[in-house]
Amino acid sequence: MKCILSSGRRIAFALVVAVGFAPSRSAGETTLVESLAALQAKIEEAAPGDTVVLKNGVYTTTAALSVNRRGSEGKPITIAAETVGQVEIAGTHGFNLGAPASFVVVSGFKFTHAAGKATIGAGTRHVRFTRNTFRLVGEGPYLAVLGHDAEIDRNDFGDKKTVGSMIAVSGPAGQVAQRLWIHHNYFHDFASTGGEASEMIRFGLSALTLSVGAGIVEYNLLVRCRGENELISNRSTENTYRYNTLADSPSAQFTLRHGNDCRVYGNTLRNTEGLRIFGDRHQIFSNVFEGNYIGVNLGNGSAEVSEGGSLNGHDRPDRCAIVFNTFVDNRTHFQMSRRTPLGLGAANTVFANNLIQGGGVAAKIEGPNLEPVWEGNLLWNAGGPGDLPTDSYIAADPRLQVDLASGVHLLPGSPAIDAATAAFEVVGFDIDGQPRIDPKDVGADESSNEPVMARPLTPADVGPGSE
Repeated sequence: MKCILSSGRRIAFALVVAVGFAPSRSAGETTLVESLAALQAKIEEAAPGDTVVLKNGVYTTTAALSVNRRGSEGKPITIAAETVGQVEIAGTHGFNLGAPASFVVVSGFKFTHAAGKATIGAGTRHVRFTRNTFRLVGEGPYLAVLGHDAEIDRNDFGDKKTVGSMIAVSGPAGQVAQRLWIHHNYFHDFASTGGEASEMIRFGLSALTLSVGAGIVEYNLLVRCRGENELISNRSTENTYRYNTLADSPSAQFTLRHGNDCRVYGNTLRNTEGLRIFGDRHQIFSNVFEGNYIGVNLGNGSAEVSEGGSLNGHDRPDRCAIVFNTFVDNRTHFQMSRRTPLGLGAANTVFANNLIQGGGVAAKIEGPNLEPVWEGNLLWNAGGPGDLPTDSYIAADPRLQVDLASGVHLLPGSPAIDAATAAFEVVGFDIDGQPRIDPKDVGADESSNEPVMARPLTPADVGPGSE
């Protein structure tokens, strides 16, 4: 499977392969230890390029495994399981990485210790958690992230039944953790907790609404979530969510709850509550929304943060673009829900060049919708246009191929091909991660390209055993 990743996000860390341990390419000392005491001692004296390997077995902590050593770019300090998945850390604590730790890799462990005790702390830099399995016990997050430039990849976060997000991102001194890279993880089976703070990923806090994260969340699989009503909750600014698959979570949604200027593209949402939007200038494009309760729920605002409204409120969505998406068999494809008393609605929303097929009504607007732009949409066999203006769509069979393995793509002869109306320069890629070519096609797929990756993601594409 090909993945189009930002080269600026690639950090030169040592990798641990699924069949066992492989040392860093950079010269350094490699030590095999057989106890937690020996592991802690070796960590405390580790130098750039060193690797400390814990022998296979089950270990029970009574205190944190503290890491504050500094590796360097190209010479990380690696703390690894002898064999991926064959070293279990149980007990009261996990790894606590604190300042000034930097360029440290934690790899290959199975964590079954108390929740809320695994932390990438404030003041850390370039910490990586890779190929680990999280099955923690009790309340609290599986992994708390406060440090900048962290990478969290190819982990398995699953089987949670207690309050606390799987990944909870906050940050130091009023600044959300920056340049976080979360990719190729498997998030699954989060039972209902009956409380808040139970998302698979919570990126920020209400108080950090206007803090710039510049994080990337990509190529993750999130399934069977009902911790609360949010699978992913964005609560900071300028984050990118792309090429993720969210599925089989019929009562949970992906929410841009707080923050501005986020980009959401190339994602597949199937059998969920869909995507809900609050905040300003978000760009939502090249996504597939299939079989959801609502495809995209445009928030009905309760506050205007740019005019001094509370950060805890539901910030009115202003100048958001919802363009070049494909909606299939959703109960309602595009909706603004009621707010009592009357909400602030949304302003200057662009809904253009979207392809809508099957399901219920195309649009249902139940609040103020100030100066919207509607154009270039294609509607077929849905439950009517609803509030979609008659001059903003054509009715025609889009000739869609809908397949669980390969996703949703246009067949030759589709009237959606080359039919987009405006340029919308923000739309650089289609659902397969390939460049858009002018004249662009309506919907998520650019048919002039052959699909290069299967949609949606499967467990084989993510987690500790993935490539």
